[in-house]
Amino acid sequence: MGELRDGERAPAVAVIVAAAGSGERLGASLPKALVPLGGRPMVTLSLVTAASCDAVDLIVVAAPPSHVSAIRGSVEAAALHTPTEVVGGGASRQDSVRLALEVVPSDFGIVVCHDAARPFASRDLFERVIGAVDGPDGADGAVPVIRPPDTVKQLDGDAVGRTIPRESLGLAQTPQAFRAGRLREAHASAARDGIEATDDAMLLEVAGMAVVAVPGEAANVKITTQEDLERAERIAEGAP
Repeated sequence: MGELRDGERAPAVAVIVAAAGSGERLGASLPKALVPLGGRPMVTLSLVTAASCDAVDLIVVAAPPSHVSAIRGSVEAAALHTPTEVVGGGASRQDSVRLALEVVPSDFGIVVCHDAARPFASRDLFERVIGAVDGPDGADGAVPVIRPPDTVKQLDGDAVGRTIPRESLGLAQTPQAFRAGRLREAHASAARDGIEATDDAMLLEVAGMAVVAVPGEAANVKITTQEDLERAERIAEGAP
């Protein structure tokens, strides 16, 4: 568990794949993670990539509670070499990650949280966020970001309030990596204080923990709408 590095055992790493989304905005009859992409369930792409990382010791998939068996079938079909568990997710992404965290052994040092709706995240990106939190000088958390190419306006309804300098902005992606203990603390604090966040990095930010940005990937798109899915199909098929 954990690779040997400079004569010492590296921290064990778990990847949580949040895959409990309904897919309603896709107009699909299946949960989003089971929607076919390139001939395979969407979730399979992220599982294969995560399992290809030598540092990853465990994968936990948070599945729609009514489709746990179907997600387990996808895991079995993928024939992953990395141990993989499937748990029922919650009503929100945050709940799903919290439930998945409960099955990650307490002696694991790093937890990576990834959305199944981002099937094109590369192995290099997984390794980059893990590296940012690994070691004695690592941050509490690491989030990949893309710098927005466009001028950004703050709006009040239809009125433009001001222009926000884009140099200070980043569009967040997953996978996001965290020191396991800090992630557990942040989730416990959020549950106690009634804080809801759209990603795990925000929970650490609210708790005053150190989160760093690493370069994201333009190809690491999130699939939310039917248009996104059609674009993703072209990517999966290698079409421009």
